[in-house]
Amino acid sequence: MKRFKLVLVLVLGGLVSACANPNIASRNAPFETTTLPPAAQPGAPSQGAQTLAPLSDVRVEAITVRVPRSLKVSEANRFLPSGDIVWRDDPVGDRYQQVQAIFETALARGTAPLEGALPIALDIEVTRFHALTEKARYTTGGVHNISFFLTLRDPATGVMLSEPRHIRADLSGLGGRAALQAEARGQTQKVRITDHLAHVIRQELTTVEGFENPKLGLIQAMNQI
Repeated sequence: MKRFKLVLVLVLGGLVSACANPNIASRNAPFETTTLPPAAQPGAPSQGAQTLAPLSDVRVEAITVRVPRSLKVSEANRFLPSGDIVWRDDPVGDRYQQVQAIFETALARGTAPLEGALPIALDIEVTRFHALTEKARYTTGGVHNISFFLTLRDPATGVMLSEPRHIRADLSGLGGRAALQAEARGQTQKVRITDHLAHVIRQELTTVEGFENPKLGLIQAMNQI
């Protein structure tokens, strides 16, 4: 997967300040600082970058989640149905809205502890939300394949502060007896996925490495086909 660099403009009190550390490892580095050019318009990414330390001094002021209607929804009860959205933990309905609500809840929860001085807005576009069908849930289990684009914006102007970064956030899906025991404890698919996405966004915003997608074996790979 092509790695995307994220670019962050630090604006505080009307002034632009840059925090650089040339010794930070560049692998998967989540954010880099830059000065926004005077001619920059909302929707245009900024140019040039220096490495930035983890964003422990940010606060998230707005979250926008898009689940494109071009994504294919599958209601087929098979172990590995084809489709971009496979979701069963809500009643039959608008799966796009249901997935959007899960992301909004998770990202709000994950970013709530961040109370720094630097305001940012999160722009999310979901590209895949492939949870378990009933058949997989109550037999073999599997993998929740989840991926999305993350872009940072200035909450006041809408100007892009980063290039979009594609994040894979897969999670092991419980099956059989383990799934039933988890549900008895209140750990439904929705609860587990929401908690997981909250952790993912916190890792992306506060660590140099960002979230490291786990290696979950053959089913994970097959779900990406």
